[in-house]
Amino acid sequence: MPRPRRCRIVGGPPGCALFKPAGIPVSRLKELVLEIDELEAIRLADREGLYQEQAAEQMKISRQTFGRIISSARKKVAQALVEGMSIRIEGGDVRVSGLRSFKCFDCRHEWEVPFGTGRPEACPECSGNAFKRTDGLVMKSGAPGRGCGPGGEKNAK
Repeated sequence: MPRPRRCRIVGGPPGCALFKPAGIPVSRLKELVLEIDELEAIRLADREGLYQEQAAEQMKISRQTFGRIISSARKKVAQALVEGMSIRIEGGDVRVSGLRSFKCFDCRHEWEVPFGTGRPEACPECSGNAFKRTDGLVMKSGAPGRGCGPGGEKNAK
């Protein structure tokens, strides 16, 4: 029996959930699913230029597991590009570790709070409630990804 999958730490939810070739309706395309942890592996290795050991440390997984994830992610992206498929980003045993940004429209104050702390009740500067997320990353309940609880245990859905 295989070991249970370990929760993977990601810097934030994906900025969008679907990529597709231009000019073709998504209904006419084959779809490929890229898990959120696979996207994070691409971000860390290819965009940030981290070595696999460093990236694995950030995601709280082994270097070997990171190697399998990045290999799978690159293969999926290459297949989608070559075959003209859409890429849906969702799923995976992930927990967000990062910051959310807010801006108050009353006093123009900007601040950040960690993911998982809930929506602020008011602006910390003027106590107003006319503020909005500015990072463009909104994770709604039931968002893609199974999520993990404290200590990396998987939550039941």
